[in-house]
Amino acid sequence: MANEAVGNVNQPAGTVTGNDQLVAEGKAQELTGEAQKTVGDGKAGAKNLADKVTGRS
Repeated sequence: MANEAVGNVNQPAGTVTGNDQLVAEGKAQELTGEAQKTVGDGKAGAKNLADKVTGRS
């Protein structure tokens, strides 16, 4: 979440200032944040499934 938020701030800041590197870094941070969220969602889903299978829900 933090990477995604920072990336969403850096991209427009880089665009406004004409700093292409800041835009690229912002996009990379945003994508890193999205990937982290996807991995976290997958772990939570696997845990929920395991809990249901084992009767721990």
